[in-house]
Amino acid sequence: MSAFVIGNFLIYSIINAITPGPGNILALNTVSNYGLKKGSPLFAGIFVGYYVVQVICAIFVYGVNSFLPNALGVMKYIGVAYILFLAIHIAISKPPSENNDKSASFTKGFLLQFVNVKIYLFGIRALTGYITDYSTSLWVLLLFEMIIATMGTLATSIWIAVGSFIQEF
Repeated sequence: MSAFVIGNFLIYSIINAITPGPGNILALNTVSNYGLKKGSPLFAGIFVGYYVVQVICAIFVYGVNSFLPNALGVMKYIGVAYILFLAIHIAISKPPSENNDKSASFTKGFLLQFVNVKIYLFGIRALTGYITDYSTSLWVLLLFEMIIATMGTLATSIWIAVGSFIQEF
């Protein structure tokens, strides 16, 4: 795998990790409303959930490649179409109504990641778009998913820092 491919993978991953998503927005909202200390269990749940979901993505891509090798090429286009659908849906959607549940628990953050379509698409698209052309080894896929999860955790930490800054005002 060339440095060019790894560089493109890293650029794609950084941009995708830092953009708003359910985990990043929830972290920002929680810390700005309740503070860092009260939000810490939720943040831990978001971080742990991120790693678990990325392991699931690596196993999924490995399994699809092992049992349906031609499916990965088709999945790339399905993923692109779905991302475009989500972008249009988000652009025309209205804000959700006020949620009265004020808890910031580990479980809430952890479970959020299992319904967070953005990180599933992120993990699967990054592997199929950059990595599987060079290696389909489960260990290589897991390595790159851990890189993705670490970038996601760092990006969410940035959103937490921004929320802390907002809370001061």
